Amino acid sequence: MLVAAAICPCPPLLVPEVATGAAPELDPVRTACLDALGVLAAARPDRLVVLGPTTGEAGEGRYPQGAGGSFRGFGVDLDVTLGAAGQTPACGPQLPPALAVGAWLLSRTQWTDAPVAGLGVPEQLPGDRCLPLGRELAGSASRVALLVLGDGSARRSVKAPGYFDERAEAFDAGAARALGAADTTALAALDERLAADLLVSGRSCWQVLAGAAEGAGLRGQLLREEAPYGVGYVVAAWT
Repeated sequence: MLVAAAICPCPPLLVPEVATGAAPELDPVRTACLDALGVLAAARPDRLVVLGPTTGEAGEGRYPQGAGGSFRGFGVDLDVTLGAAGQTPACGPQLPPALAVGAWLLSRTQWTDAPVAGLGVPEQLPGDRCLPLGRELAGSASRVALLVLGDGSARRSVKAPGYFDERAEAFDAGAARALGAADTTALAALDERLAADLLVSGRSCWQVLAGAAEGAGLRGQLLREEAPYGVGYVVAAWT
């Protein structure tokens, strides 16, 4: 059963070593993410699953505790491990970028509260497959917590990665309301085609969360919402 969830953005810029000069600008988002992770620890889960969006089939699939990731592709000599701090990285595929950000966030909290697993979810995974996947995750232990990673639209301004789209702000506002209110019905109803047009990376992971939270009676709290660099970032906690 799902007992708690933390919803966080996953830009590599969240990692100060990657952000360099821009690091202070994202300090409020980083602080909100750590607050959301504190909610997960307080729920005393038996299992934590980290969900992160992937592009196409690259990075899709399950990752065990101890899986290694790296930010070397962003010009930074920094490696991370999913799960217990100080654990030697396990052999196997490297964590995709979103899950590497999740592993970095967990390392900031020295997470030792429950076993950790990672799941790379394709951005384009249809909603009718996301919801059953969430239900499966919720049933995988007596007390399950989710760290759900994903960004809103990358088309919020003319300097955004996808340039400006006038529909982006309204989409992100609706998603933020749903995430802040733990509204699983609204999350399940997010428009997949519009999300793809607006370069929303988090839609599929948010809909997996919606499936996992069905019937759990969780309450949500919106901790942060902003769009630096023309990309929507939302931080929320469900308990």
